[in-house]
Order: sequence, then C-alpha cells, then structure tokens
Amino acid sequence: MNRTIRTIDDVLALMDRMFASDADRWTGNASTWWDGFYADRSKPVPFFVPGPDESLVSYLERGLLKPGRVLDLGCGPGRNAVHLASLGFEVDAVDLSPAAVTWGEERAKEAGAEVRFVCGDAFTSPEVAGPYDLVYDSGCLHHLPPHRRVSYLGLLERVLAPGGHLAITCFAAGGMGSEKSDEELYRDGELHGGLAYTPDELRWLFSDYAEVELRPMVRQPPGGPLFGAPFLLSALFRRTQTSSPR
Repeated sequence: MNRTIRTIDDVLALMDRMFASDADRWTGNASTWWDGFYADRSKPVPFFVPGPDESLVSYLERGLLKPGRVLDLGCGPGRNAVHLASLGFEVDAVDLSPAAVTWGEERAKEAGAEVRFVCGDAFTSPEVAGPYDLVYDSGCLHHLPPHRRVSYLGLLERVLAPGGHLAITCFAAGGMGSEKSDEELYRDGELHGGLAYTPDELRWLFSDYAEVELRPMVRQPPGGPLFGAPFLLSALFRRTQTSSPR
C-alpha cells in the first residue's frame, strides 16, 4: 500500500522513519541502544550517580511541590523516582530500557522505597494513566525529534491534573546538545545526540502553562549527594485550572 496516512499517528510514524534507524532514542525500537548504554554501570556518566537532581530537591525544600502522584518520564536508573518515593510520593517510573528499569528496581529495593516501574513507551503504554500531580522529566524531552513534541504535549494533556506541575531538565543551548533548526534535523536525518533548548524556547513550548521557575542547574561537587550540571536547564511549570495544552 502506497497511501499510508490517515491519522495524526500515521503522520508521526512517517516522520519517525525520516530519521536513520540508529538515531532512534524515543521509540520502543530504541530499547536495545539504551540497554547498551546502561550495561556498564561504572562508566563516568554524570547522571549515573544515585542522588536526585539538585533542582528537584530545591523545589521540595521550598514547598513548591507537595506529595502526590508522580510520573517520572524516562526515569533511567530511577534516582529521582526513588527520592520522591522516599518522601511519600506515589511514583510511576517509565523507561524504554529493561536494563535501566532493572537498575532502578534494585535502587528502590536498597532504599526501601516503593516505586512502580514500567518498561515501555510512556506515550503509548496503557499503564501510564493519570491524573498525576507531577510529571518529572530529567533528560527525556531533549531526545525527542521535533514532531514528537506533539506526542509530549498530548501526554501532558491526558495525564497531568489541573494545578499539577511539570518539571523538566534538558540540554541548555550553549552548554550541550544540537542547536540546529528543526528543519536541519530532518535534512540530516539525525538528532546529533540530543537537542539544546533556550529558556525562551521552553517558555514557548509550554506557553499554556504558568512558569514557576526556569534556570540553569547548579553544579554539584563530585561525590556529593545531589546531581547538578550547568550544561542543563531546569524548569518548573504549573498547569492552570483552565489551561488546555495543544
């Protein structure tokens, strides 16, 4: 069949295929790549540390976030999920990689924290069901191609409760990640390791939300209890009672 487009999902799937297969970091097909990435836990990868994001700890200490239901989107080895669960949050932690989920489950067990880990695609998994009071994303958004921002916003519309919060940590323009335009990425057929965002680009993308805070992460000392690197942006947004993300 040559005519394959009937729905928005068909369009998104077609655009997925415009990228080289080895560029895929966002669909279920990418699980093998991520498993390889997480195979050696001793690698000097900054976010392999067990501690949570410094920005998350800051939000909690200032009372900007209160215990409730959380979706940890692209949770990796679960360091933020475990921290939230240890403070009384009810956490669903989702990742494409079985290796990451296994590592996260081990960390949760060691910490005595109850986290429900889900291995799969958060955009399509029936196990991801709101409403959530917090969607936490430390490193997922910047691995999505431009058209999958539509899927991302659609997920938020489905699962984030009115008055709930979205917290994001992503590559910062000028620090890490590709600053090529969306059009150039499709011409290249790759994401060049991840996309960098400026503060204004994040504000535009989430313009239906109320901005609570947006800043660079604060560098943390090696071996410290928290994770923080200045090549990342941290942003906290609130879904208002009337907002309806597009």
